[in-house]
Order: sequence, then structure tokens, then C-alpha cells
Amino acid sequence: MERFTSVDVCSGAGGLALGLEQAGFDPVLLLDKNKQACETLRRNRPSWTVLDVDLLDFDPVDHQESYDVDLLSAGLPRVKSSATTKRVETGQELRLLKATIYLAHAIRPRALLIENVPDLVDGAAFEEVRDFVRGELVHLDYGFHWFIVNAADYGVPQDRRQGVLVALEEPFAGRFRAPEATVDDHVTVGEALRASMSERGWTGAEEWARQANRVAPTLVGGSENRGGADLGPSGTKKAWARMGVNAASLSNEVPGPDGTQESDNSGSPLKKITVEQAALLQSFPKDWEITGKKTGRYRQIGHASPPPVGEALGRAIAHALRH
Repeated sequence: MERFTSVDVCSGAGGLALGLEQAGFDPVLLLDKNKQACETLRRNRPSWTVLDVDLLDFDPVDHQESYDVDLLSAGLPRVKSSATTKRVETGQELRLLKATIYLAHAIRPRALLIENVPDLVDGAAFEEVRDFVRGELVHLDYGFHWFIVNAADYGVPQDRRQGVLVALEEPFAGRFRAPEATVDDHVTVGEALRASMSERGWTGAEEWARQANRVAPTLVGGSENRGGADLGPSGTKKAWARMGVNAASLSNEVPGPDGTQESDNSGSPLKKITVEQAALLQSFPKDWEITGKKTGRYRQIGHASPPPVGEALGRAIAHALRH
């Protein structure tokens, strides 16, 4: 099968890059400013060239291998609306989005993939951002497609809506079609975690899995500057509780034979999931090692794009580039 080259920015723990690799894209360069995320990438793919650098400081002139690649991909931090950005000190997320578009100017990939919030696709508060992107891509003679995907439609046990921009040079742009769902039935939390919940012999794992009979709420990594590893705000925690999950924090171990989790002192009958189980809910393969301490590892997972989504998007882009 013909393979393609890519540059991946704001790579994080590598969810998008891993999915794209499975679709036929080999990265010549990946970059992220989070040192721990870069360590995760190097641990799992020693052959990848990983730069510990902020996208805003990256100059492709110093990295000639980034020129003329087939794909520039970016799983960017969640862009806030223009109204929100004015209340934030730096508007860092918007600056990174613009930096990705300017990088496309410099390296001229045949295709561009940006994954972000669903509202970026059609939300009224993001019209100014879309106008900027549209103007730059038209100037570059790219055709472009905005659409929304839900990770659950690609076998990820999670209700995770993602806004996607795919832009391609002509004649490739006219040949691109957004990927269709790859599963008929969504994978539930119970189906995804049943085996791991019973690893220490918990006799109630099967009953717990039957209760966890829906997809998970969206995993969120939270801020890098505050808070611990929990599974989301109060409304989300209630949804987790209905599936038998205590979402207040993560456990260091799965339940023992009698259901005890030694690191859980909450007194709740609900079970806490582990970092490794969170990675399964994000559909990372079991052998993909997320490095660092517990909170940092969970943040990498929550911020990642699920690999099956990256693979589906990559296959759709590759099809357009081949044909």
C-alpha cells in the first residue's frame, strides 16, 4: 500500500498521529511543548522525530524535512469563542490555530487536518475564526471541508463530538468525502472495561458491566495548571454514577475479589476507574504507554484525539490523495 508523509503538531500523547499511522501516514516530524507528552511519543515510537517545542516558536526553515509533505495534522487545544477569548489573558488556543494555518503557508502540504471543538464548524460565536481560516485557505488555493464526527461512531466507547477541518489541494479536494461510521452498534463502557475490571478476580465485574451499558461521557483532560484527575463536572459525574462509576478521582488499581480498591477511601459503593482504563475508553491500544505521574498521564489521555477517529479521517484523506 502506498504510504504518505506527515507533520503532526500539538501531538500530545499521539492519539491522532497513531490513528494516521494506521491509515498510512508516516510522520517526518512531531512537536509538542509538553515535555511529558514528548516522552510518551518517544517511548512508544523511538523511530519518530519528536521536538519538544511550542508551535508558536517553530520555524520550518530549521527543519527542511517538514516541507512538501502530504499532510499537516493538528489536534489543537480547544479553541474558545471570540467572546470568551477576550476574557482570557492570551487567547493561546486561537493563536495556535492561526499558527497552524500559517505553517500550511510555509510547508504547503497536499492536505491539512485540524481537529477541535464541534462549534468551530458551525457555531455563530466562531464565525470570525472561520472567516480567517476560509480566507487563508482560499488564498492558498485549497478546497476545504468542515464537518463534525462523534468518536462513538468509530468504535470508541465515548460520546465525543469533534469538529474537523480537512483542506486539500486541487484536484484532491473534490475527491474527499468525510468518513462514514465504522460500527453499527456503539461500544459501551461495560464492554470496553469488563475484562480489566475482573483482572484481580472481582466477582461483581459482570454485573457492573451490565450496568455500564452506554458510552462514556466525553473524557476531559482539564487545565494543565490546576485540579486533579477527575472525570468532569458535576453533571458528567452523575452520568458516570448511573454506570456504577465514581468519577471524583481515579483509582490506582482495579477492584480486588471482594470489590475493594485499596486507594479509594471515599466509602462509595461506586467503582473508580484507573488511568489505564481511561486510556482504553479513549481507544489507545493496551501496549501504548502513557508516561508520567497519574494526573499528568490522565491529562494526556483526556486531551488526546481517539486513534480510531484519526484512522478514519486518515483513510478518507489517503483515498482522496490516491485517486
